[in-house]
Amino acid sequence: MKSLRILSGGATQGVVEGARAGFEKANGCIIDGTFSAVGAMRDKLLAGDPADVMILSRALIDELAASGHVVTGSIRDVARVATSVAVRTGDPLPDVATADGLRAALAAADEIHFPDPALATAGIHFAKVLTQLGLWDQVSDRLKLAPNGATAMRALATSTSAHPIGSTQETEIRSTQGVTLVAPLPPGCDLTTVYTAAITTTARQPKEAADFIARAAP
Repeated sequence: MKSLRILSGGATQGVVEGARAGFEKANGCIIDGTFSAVGAMRDKLLAGDPADVMILSRALIDELAASGHVVTGSIRDVARVATSVAVRTGDPLPDVATADGLRAALAAADEIHFPDPALATAGIHFAKVLTQLGLWDQVSDRLKLAPNGATAMRALATSTSAHPIGSTQETEIRSTQGVTLVAPLPPGCDLTTVYTAAITTTARQPKEAADFIARAAP
């Protein structure tokens, strides 16, 4: 059976799963998806990994279009996702509705889990927030970096520390057992990321790729 190879940011795994059944039935083609930090997925494509569809942040898709790696005319936005705060399920929910509340919650945490800022959109932004709040030096020894948001949330879920906290994309929090979504980052610290799909210029299944994107786009 044919397969559609998708390299996607972890934040949009739910988008792919939502389109899977209808796509596979209509096309006689299974979805073969890999999900991780958007930077890692971009790097896989650039290293020569085969892919039919890329789903990354809009900024990275635009870069790939400019470098000739994705088809410009195929680009479609598929999701808008807020970077958010999470705690272990069962732990008290901190008040993070303001920057001061977020600062207090982070300062009180003994572990802070988030995706690697070298690779992940949420990680890049959250590292900036820690600096913006004047906390980076204070909490640097409590930072627990992970290759992607899903891994960061699994580490938070299984943490044995007294007061862990975490941050990544809202969709990754919602899809991880053992963690609870607190709220999006507050005004002044917030970020909503547009995730975008595109067909690669080396796609082996371009027709099926176009159908998948049409189904995934809102």
